[in-house]
Amino acid sequence: MQITKIEIFKADLPLKRTFRIAIGEIKVAKSIFIRIHTDSGVYGIGEGNLLVQVTSETQATALAAAQELATLLVGKDPLDIENRVRDMRAYMPHNPTTRSAFDMALYDLLGKAANLPLYAVLGGARCVLITDNTVGIDPTEEMVEHALEIKARGFPAVKVKVGTTPEQDIERIRLIREAIGPELSIRIDANQGWDRMGAIQALRGMEGLDIQYCEQPVPAWDYESMREVRIHTNIPIMADESVFDEFDALKLIRINACDYLNIKLAKSSGIRVAIKINAIAEAAGVKCMVGCMNETRLGLAASAHLVSAYPNIVFADLDGADMLSVDPVQGGIVYADGGQVILPEGPGLGADFDPAFLSRLESFTIA
Repeated sequence: MQITKIEIFKADLPLKRTFRIAIGEIKVAKSIFIRIHTDSGVYGIGEGNLLVQVTSETQATALAAAQELATLLVGKDPLDIENRVRDMRAYMPHNPTTRSAFDMALYDLLGKAANLPLYAVLGGARCVLITDNTVGIDPTEEMVEHALEIKARGFPAVKVKVGTTPEQDIERIRLIREAIGPELSIRIDANQGWDRMGAIQALRGMEGLDIQYCEQPVPAWDYESMREVRIHTNIPIMADESVFDEFDALKLIRINACDYLNIKLAKSSGIRVAIKINAIAEAAGVKCMVGCMNETRLGLAASAHLVSAYPNIVFADLDGADMLSVDPVQGGIVYADGGQVILPEGPGLGADFDPAFLSRLESFTIA
């Protein structure tokens, strides 16, 4: 099998509400879609959702980078994923979200070539997953109301964005816990918003509020502070923006900086590297979560297949598509009652984009 051409699409997907985190706000999900065609007539499709504050990629740079990567891949064997991923990483090491879209499309092709869903290709079984749902940073009363909406929809866990001042964050979490009661899990994500002392102050102030874990309490580069926060507080720490690849995972684990790792395909440059991160974590006795940006149900299908295939991935944060005001996907994951995420059963990702939707997008073709 040989790659004959690659199509690149620019997609702007509005959110239902402005989503604010400690490092910025999002009103429109800026994405690229990739469709890899082969001489067998089978194609694979992938998605990369850009969050410039995390990966330093804008939609414009991703579109330019995608054309370069497409030129690199045309004419090569798409089923030789290890070497295709190696080629892309060597040529463009600092564009993980762009590379993740190609990686996802290659794995979609692999599943279609094998006539198996991706979880089976990865050696796993089809499982029903459970996701949380996220409350962004807003005025406190709005955050409480949003948390109550999530509870009313049956989600078993609420993820709350923090990372402002310790005093504000403690009060917000206290009021949310009072409102939703003791049954639901609360997970918090500071998105690098605190420094070392602020993180310790905030987490100590929340220790009586039954917090399941805290994601990325300090800046991504500050591994030492993450370790100190972990030592001096009782709330488990999850690395997110600090872990892009298997090398980051190894460094974090070596210094005992965190309790969990958050794998996101847009950070890890796709499924191949995500598998390596999970393998390192599993060997060290560290559990993982697979999180998301604001991907559609197609991009989240790839993440869900990964979670389903690897038992060491014990948490799923796959609510990104629930935030979008448009749904351009045919097939893909389905959100069900109780926060359930149901995987598709078709070959590959089991998802595709509506051709009518794609026809309206700006696109480029490399052949």
